[in-house]
Amino acid sequence: MKHATTAPLTFGMFVFDEVEVLDMGGPFEVFSTAGRLARTAADEPLLRVLTVAATDRPVRARGGLKVVADHTLDEDPPFDVLVIPGGVTTAVESDARVIDWLARRRKTSSLTFSICTGAFLLAATGALNGRPATTHWEDQGELAERWPDVRVRTDVRWVDDGDIVTSAGISAGIDASLHIVGRLFGEPLARRTALQMEYAWTDPDRIS
Repeated sequence: MKHATTAPLTFGMFVFDEVEVLDMGGPFEVFSTAGRLARTAADEPLLRVLTVAATDRPVRARGGLKVVADHTLDEDPPFDVLVIPGGVTTAVESDARVIDWLARRRKTSSLTFSICTGAFLLAATGALNGRPATTHWEDQGELAERWPDVRVRTDVRWVDDGDIVTSAGISAGIDASLHIVGRLFGEPLARRTALQMEYAWTDPDRIS
């Protein structure tokens, strides 16, 4: 399947110490796999993913996996879609430089996507005030308590609210990523991506 377009869509994923590996790797795999399956008119991946970290030192994900990001906040690379995975976000929430960057890049992105407790970082920017959102089931109560203006959903795996998509934890991030591929490029590509990954896409029509 080839999509005749002149430029790929770039997903910019913020990574940080104690990021959840599958929150990061699941969406990365979905978007990069879709980019292998669908090409531009110039035979480039239709989707591509780059990673951004606060500094140039390796990020240590949960479980000890080391990740070297493609860019730093200071480099501020261009991208179209902001992706915010979850994990242990306490330290990042208190980093004003990171929150300011996320707030600014959300406004310049056509779509922002948080996975699991990545919703806490998005909420810290004020972007979720008055809007529906979800997160990992263990953290939904805390999200509602700390940010009472957020309309926390507890009955869905992801919430699509136009320019912001939030998902529940870990594997739900894969489901939501496939939903985003389908929304942006058509359901056939999303289903083909899930097949390529040998992933049983959970209830693709269950969105809010």
